[in-house]
Amino acid sequence: MGSYELPDRSRRLLAALVREYTETGEPVASQVLARRSGLGVSSATIRTLLAQLEAEGYVHQPHTSAGRLPTDRGYRVFVDMLLDGRKRTRPSAGVETRLREWAERSLAVEDLLASASHLVSRAVHHVGFALCGTPAAVLQRIEFVPLGGSRVLVVVISRGRQITQKVIDAGEDVSADDLVHAGNYLNREFAGLPLPDVREAVLARLEQERTLYDQLLARALRLARSTLAEMPRQHTFYAEGAASLLPAHAQPGVSLTTLRTLLEMMEEKERMVHLLNQYIDGPGLTVVIGAEHAAPGLRPFSLIASTAVDGTAVRTVGVIGPTRMHYSRAIALVDETTQAVSRVLRDSQ
Repeated sequence: MGSYELPDRSRRLLAALVREYTETGEPVASQVLARRSGLGVSSATIRTLLAQLEAEGYVHQPHTSAGRLPTDRGYRVFVDMLLDGRKRTRPSAGVETRLREWAERSLAVEDLLASASHLVSRAVHHVGFALCGTPAAVLQRIEFVPLGGSRVLVVVISRGRQITQKVIDAGEDVSADDLVHAGNYLNREFAGLPLPDVREAVLARLEQERTLYDQLLARALRLARSTLAEMPRQHTFYAEGAASLLPAHAQPGVSLTTLRTLLEMMEEKERMVHLLNQYIDGPGLTVVIGAEHAAPGLRPFSLIASTAVDGTAVRTVGVIGPTRMHYSRAIALVDETTQAVSRVLRDSQ
């Protein structure tokens, strides 16, 4: 049952439960909800509604005598209600003023986004992050030119006639004819794909190399792997506030192993960028809650991100924190900050 299929009274009760649990961190009793939900019904009716919500997977009870806690599914209903009823506002003066002060010290986009990640982390006491990138270059053609011995000049032509040249060591002497065949094969198979997708496809095929009877095709894939391994990255990632994940700040149930997994993912920025690219497919807000994460190590956490597209630039500001977070505050903050970043950059040009 989705959030729109829940009766209005049940959704309002669930929202009251989430707000109360967010504030206290304790299971919420029916008597408390009877007083604070604003539904004007008895504790007995509240208990009946809670039992229905529990049966449908929106709340759970740690033990028989305890109150209820929201599940990830319950948080999703609450967040959907927030997003449906939310009106987008102009960035607050405080957010934009601070960003403009930082911009006066440095006009570099990278410095401004690093400042944005710091700002949101300090404001909500979670990990703040910022991502800056451009759409991945699309392969139009790749050519190999022999330089003698095992050295090869690689020319990668991307859509829009962007040309990247690189000298690689093929590890063996390769004839001009073999290089032509290698280029033709790679162009036939991968032209029109973004370069990161080409890289992944090449690696996947190399894992099955033992099934390739044609040594020329295997050599072509190895040449492509060497070419794409160090191609310029398209994204820059910043994160701040890892201390907010330490046990003193973390919610119950978030183990040290889980925290270590997230910290490692943040340090290996390419992994984090790849994950964010899976979630973000255009401008606007993205909220991923608990079990909705593709990466098991992130399932004790929620991610909130706001993305703005300006020409060919894509900029995202967001937070990662425990599923028990102030979603309304965090959503407003990351959206305001993303808008403010865009305005400051436009005014600086």
